[in-house]
Amino acid sequence: MKICLLGPGGDTGKHILHQALERGHSVRGVEREDPGDLSDHPDFEPREADILADDLTEIVAGCDVVISALGLGRDLQTLADPPPLYTEGAVRIVEAMRAAKLKRLVVISAAFAARDANVPLWFRAATLPLTGIFRQMAAMERVLRAADDIEWTAVRPGWLLNRDHTGDFEVSETGLPDTTLRTRRTDLAHFMLDCAEKDLWVKQTPFIARREALHLETPPALMEEILPI
Repeated sequence: MKICLLGPGGDTGKHILHQALERGHSVRGVEREDPGDLSDHPDFEPREADILADDLTEIVAGCDVVISALGLGRDLQTLADPPPLYTEGAVRIVEAMRAAKLKRLVVISAAFAARDANVPLWFRAATLPLTGIFRQMAAMERVLRAADDIEWTAVRPGWLLNRDHTGDFEVSETGLPDTTLRTRRTDLAHFMLDCAEKDLWVKQTPFIARREALHLETPPALMEEILPI
């Protein structure tokens, strides 16, 4: 399978890139600035493009699936006025896929883009600075739902975590699985590739998470990770 991966240099994108290559896929990795130093694998094709400014038709052409690992930073300016990477970006990706006659799309959203996400009240309060980004993700999902001709999947992870790959994550249709809050980026990459390979959860928004050690699911852990540095 040939994958067009948007954002291969990001915290989750780099795991999607390496796992995809390990699975035997070829990857066209697209970043705003030259991503050529991300991998020297012969099946990695680095490409440079601005998702919000460039014509993406040629970027996605010839691929079997588009996987978007695009994300925004947590600096104060971005949190106060996030650029329309998810919303306008989704529109431009869909338009390019239509022009290239490409159907399959897998993107990262967030469990917290859902108004009824079953998360602790302290977590909602602590993540108020991210409200603008979560709203964009919710709007991105509405863009995808309106794209009847695109076979999309918007994966909704919990609070993301940098830990080793396990493969024992839980997936739910209706909300974060009981007693879970966090999602390992490595497991998220695994699941997104599964969705792309096997056409899982087409036109759906699956939640994915894993029960982690208590000290990783507390307010101090959140504040340490969420504050801009």
